[in-house]
Amino acid sequence: MTASQADAEQPRRRRGRRSGGTDTRAALLAAGRAEFAERGYEGATVRRIAERAGVDAAMVNHWFGGKDQLFVATLELEIDPARVRAEVLGGDPRDVGERVVGGFLSVWDTAGDGGAMAALLRSVAGHEFAARMLREFVTRVILRPVTERVSPDRHAERGALVASQLIGLGMMRYVVRLEPLASASREELVASIGPTVQRYLTGNLGSTNPEA
Repeated sequence: MTASQADAEQPRRRRGRRSGGTDTRAALLAAGRAEFAERGYEGATVRRIAERAGVDAAMVNHWFGGKDQLFVATLELEIDPARVRAEVLGGDPRDVGERVVGGFLSVWDTAGDGGAMAALLRSVAGHEFAARMLREFVTRVILRPVTERVSPDRHAERGALVASQLIGLGMMRYVVRLEPLASASREELVASIGPTVQRYLTGNLGSTNPEA
């Protein structure tokens, strides 16, 4: 590389990153936590997060692959939301309830005793920040794309019903350790809870008219 080429490259390197890669990643994580806490998942934008961290917006994709992955990283969860959604939506819509339950159990069981998700569940009762982050992750990052694809109507209501089932299951299985949920196999729980989640996603929820 010539001196003139080096001079031309230098401003791009300064503009796009901080001096250290780990510093940039840490700054984005801190900015992401702050923005998600203040604005929620929907309100936080890649541009705002990058501005808060003092880096180019392209650095969010560079270090995390996008807002979804940054959000998960702020929760310290070893989950790829895109993969989970693809697996849930990748088969017969008539079995999507079973895949939703199986997908969540797979993530939790792989982590061992629920991993970071269980830790987050333990903290929600006394910490509004943890409660909001869990709520945003389950309803907006994971379930909203599912309900928008497979549910005929009332997407928000259906997503909330599914979230109540999944979070309740996680709490009872990994935190309270209520038997027989705590020791049941994944297959048993999918068979038991999958049909309920299926009805929440695609079935008749009843009339919204209280006089009907």
